[in-house]
Amino acid sequence: MTETGDTVWIVEHAKGLGFDLCGVVRAEKFPELENTPDWLERGYAGEMKYLLDPRRSDPRAAMPAVRSVIVCLLNYNTEHALSTDATFVPQDGEPRGWVSRYAWGDDYHNVLGERLDALVALLRGRFLEPFEALAYADTGPVQERVLAKYAGLGWLGKNTLLLNQTLGSYFFLGVILTALDLEPTLGAGELPPADLCGSCRRCLDACPTQAFVEPYVMDARKCISYLTIELRGSIPEELREPMGNHVFGCDICQDVCPWNRRAPVSPIAQFQPRALPSAKDASETPSSAQDNSLFLPRLERLLTLRGADFAELFRGSPLKRAKWRGLVRNACIAAGNSNIQRGSGGYARVCDSLKRLAACSDSIVAESAHWALSRIQ
Repeated sequence: MTETGDTVWIVEHAKGLGFDLCGVVRAEKFPELENTPDWLERGYAGEMKYLLDPRRSDPRAAMPAVRSVIVCLLNYNTEHALSTDATFVPQDGEPRGWVSRYAWGDDYHNVLGERLDALVALLRGRFLEPFEALAYADTGPVQERVLAKYAGLGWLGKNTLLLNQTLGSYFFLGVILTALDLEPTLGAGELPPADLCGSCRRCLDACPTQAFVEPYVMDARKCISYLTIELRGSIPEELREPMGNHVFGCDICQDVCPWNRRAPVSPIAQFQPRALPSAKDASETPSSAQDNSLFLPRLERLLTLRGADFAELFRGSPLKRAKWRGLVRNACIAAGNSNIQRGSGGYARVCDSLKRLAACSDSIVAESAHWALSRIQ
């Protein structure tokens, strides 16, 4: 085993690379991982077939030589308003969509991955003997939040996310699986941070689609994040109205969490909201860069997205995962929930865009546009 000072060195250098927290844990099969097969058998994973990978139940299956896991936490919070704050809605009458906070800026896989790779390079400079190491920025067959808990970084909340008493939950988790035998952050007999959710159930009660089967258990098939990002087909009709204006992901269970009330703001500029280029559709009125921001994007702008331009527009953005069909489908649902009034700002243009989409060759987009028109005309 390496010396205790090596773990301290790793934590200090991780913070030097911009990580907010870092911990080390032995590669073991923790109790929470044993619940995964039952969760999967109930069908709660929906279409997320990658969650069926058996290696996710034991980090040692992801890398046979692994002995330790380094878990790093990176804050992505910004000063912008929460999705549950009704006071920030623009007064121009144009319907807006909600993009999850984590997706406003650059793709976190790249931002997080670069820092993890840099930490691996530092490790190779300190430990001169050859050793295996794999860095995963939410890209590998491991359950980062469980490893983070046993590395001492927080507890698993009722909304199934990792919570930290100081940082809340607006953060990304990345891991480095390594053959190095490192001293764990938590000493022998030392328990992970206590569960401080107590009797609070704000996240459970606030979920519009009632995705939580019970505290600490989510049926992903009802989660708005799943519906808007992972689901490739049509949104189930009974879940469309509860989705509200969400077009990519959902923050509600985090935004109502008391532990996020004083969550610090990240200094990383890459997590600030991006601005979309102006649309090529001549029917769209001129707008400022702020109006085209991924913070409260104008639904009119999303409804006029061209499939041929989608990949370029969202290069280096998390939104590319939804693909053109998914994002436009979501924008149609949001438009149908917008309560936009005849004669208000953008009403005619939104209706025109929906009519064009209702006639398009993609049956899922066309049906979603028809549904939206039936709600606002």
